[in-house]
Amino acid sequence: MQILPGDLGDSRIIALLHTHVTTARAETARGSAHALDVTALQSPDISFWAIWDRDELLGVGALRRLTPDHGEIKSMHTSQSARKRGAGSAMLRHLIDTARADGLSRVSLETGAWDYFIPARTFYKRHGFVECPPFGDYRADPHSVFMTLDLTDHSAHFPEPT
Repeated sequence: MQILPGDLGDSRIIALLHTHVTTARAETARGSAHALDVTALQSPDISFWAIWDRDELLGVGALRRLTPDHGEIKSMHTSQSARKRGAGSAMLRHLIDTARADGLSRVSLETGAWDYFIPARTFYKRHGFVECPPFGDYRADPHSVFMTLDLTDHSAHFPEPT
């Protein structure tokens, strides 16, 4: 597996992001889906990567700088065919390592509260994220779960894929 800066003009990446956004919006109450589309990911405060196995796109992930010491994990999505192969953990490890290298002391994320998002919440909990209040521009929403990871606590672990 190799993680590279994501080319937002690559049709494979665009298709995977379309799947991510479409699914998130279909599985969340109207107005509560916060998945970013290709245009939004081009913001200067966002860094975006893709994970590949040769020519096969396994997944994507992004890191948004919210403040000088706080970042947000965005657009984490692993293709259906790559699940349970470690691509999600590898991407999350990359995002966390990048955040630490950039001087961030905390990364947070928003995900859905509906049952569809249980695997995502379980994944992040396994990697040390804990639930937290809304952060940044988010507001309390019964359809959202907010999670955070203290990057000064190096106990975040990355279990082997199952």
